[in-house]
Amino acid sequence: MNFRTSLIAAAFSAVSFSSFAAIDVSEPYARATPPHAPNSAAFMTLKNSGDELVSLVQAATPVAGTVELHTHAMHDGMMKMRQVETIDVPAKGMTELKPGGLHVMLFDLQKPLKEGESLPLTLTFSDGSEITKEVPVKKVMAGSHMKHKH
Repeated sequence: MNFRTSLIAAAFSAVSFSSFAAIDVSEPYARATPPHAPNSAAFMTLKNSGDELVSLVQAATPVAGTVELHTHAMHDGMMKMRQVETIDVPAKGMTELKPGGLHVMLFDLQKPLKEGESLPLTLTFSDGSEITKEVPVKKVMAGSHMKHKH
């Protein structure tokens, strides 16, 4: 083995590939908005095939001025949305982001989100990985409202 091969072998042995979780994002969608609505939300299922817990730590899209991670919580007898720092995805498990639960909140939309369109959404995880998905926009289901109260 020559010097160069030794350096490459040493570099690869120093990297633990098992420390990176394999995150899969499935069934993503964002809610369509009525004209002049400033906010929407994105939902999806996050699957972790790795051996360690990984957390979603940030989300970003160019169609929104601000993007935050949120959940619903009971506060003074009322269900309200609250920002969270992270969304955990357990080792060998999954976390569902869905209406009435964990979700990605999209604030200050540049334009209404119309059914049939899509938007790019980049998710950043605690293991340093990033995943960008084209997220389809779906029509708001009757009876479901995204009222945002802090």
